Amino acid sequence: MRPNKSAAPKKIYIYGKHALEEALEHTPRVVRKVFLASEVRDPKLRALLARHEIPVAPLGKEGASLVGRDAVHQGVIAIMDPAALLVQFDDFLATLDTTKNPAVAILGEVQDPHNVGAIIRSAAAFGLSGVLIPERHQAGVTGVVVKTSAGMAFRVPLVSIGNINNTLKILKEKGFWTYGLAMAGTTALGAEAFDVPTAFIIGNEGAGIREKTLEACDVTLSIPMHSRTESLNAAVSAGIVFYEWSTKHPEAL
Repeated sequence: MRPNKSAAPKKIYIYGKHALEEALEHTPRVVRKVFLASEVRDPKLRALLARHEIPVAPLGKEGASLVGRDAVHQGVIAIMDPAALLVQFDDFLATLDTTKNPAVAILGEVQDPHNVGAIIRSAAAFGLSGVLIPERHQAGVTGVVVKTSAGMAFRVPLVSIGNINNTLKILKEKGFWTYGLAMAGTTALGAEAFDVPTAFIIGNEGAGIREKTLEACDVTLSIPMHSRTESLNAAVSAGIVFYEWSTKHPEAL
């Protein structure tokens, strides 16, 4: 699949041994260069770097300035090209077998990179086929996203899309049923069979899903909860819905 080179910045920094090992094992093409502290002796990591011929440089005191003082980098920082991780929507669709009733997640202006990373992690955990990420008004793939995803950003396809409503139209033409996650959704989670290809739209943390997009959804889906709680975090809501879908599709796990 061809990367969409216009949908992300030229490079970002990822950090931590686990995140880098996931990248090297599953999508080594995204790693451009690695900085290692002298005390990092991890033989598995060094073997992966050698196998994929990734340039390595010593990591000095500049580590904190690269990824931020609060980042726990474990002496491992890598330059990643996120454009090499994202794939084009048309290419992604060409790989989908809709006869198996797959599910995808569509991010609808999710701004917090921690939420984006957590949604990617849940999508991978519950067998979704991909996470569709708009080019605009949306947190992109960053080091925080990769770290929060626990490396799952390298395992589940991340797909660059343009206009969400146009994407929904194309998916519907492919036989997808579209679900908007909304507090005031008219259908309660648990009432759906999810027996056709499925697309879940997760909206902005504060404003939710845009009105036009919500109108384009086949179903607005709500999560039953105790009356003492008004709403759930976007990533938590997504995880609950993905899990419910997976109970109807054990073959995806």
